[in-house]
This record gives sequence, C-alpha cells and structure tokens, in this order.
Amino acid sequence: MTTLPPSKVNEFPEDSLEKKVYNIADSLEEYIPIMNDRNRLGYNLYKFMTGEGDSPEVIVRNAKLTVENISYDELANKIKQELEKIK
Repeated sequence: MTTLPPSKVNEFPEDSLEKKVYNIADSLEEYIPIMNDRNRLGYNLYKFMTGEGDSPEVIVRNAKLTVENISYDELANKIKQELEKIK
C-alpha cells in the first residue's frame, strides 16, 4: 500500500464572486477565530449573493458562528458594508 500526495487545489480567479465573498469571510478572522466557521460564512455569503440564501443578519445568527469581541448585529453590519463594495 502506498500513500499518494493530495490532489491539487484549484483556486478561484481573483475577480470571481466566490473569491470575493470568501475573502470577506477570511478578513473577519479577529472576530471569527475558527476557520470552519469562516468557510461556512463564505459559503452562506456566496449563496446570498447568487440570490439563493439569507441576508447577512440571518446568516450571522443561524450559521452557528463562534464570534468574539463583537456583537452579532455589528458583525452583520460589517459584512453588509463589505458586500456593498463588491455588488
């Protein structure tokens, strides 16, 4: 039995919607310290931007994020401001 190297990861192009919303989630590392929570937030933001998901206010409350040093309302407002920049 042999161990194969992991498969390569294809990154999204810098100008893609996916990359932009995941960058927003990654920029909130000081408030959302757990990487899986940031990935979940990025996915939910992508769904919102494509018209399939909930607004940031609902996402922040329902995504079960571990939030530190900021309230849920303040975090939702920060996210909304960042989303306005990429619309």
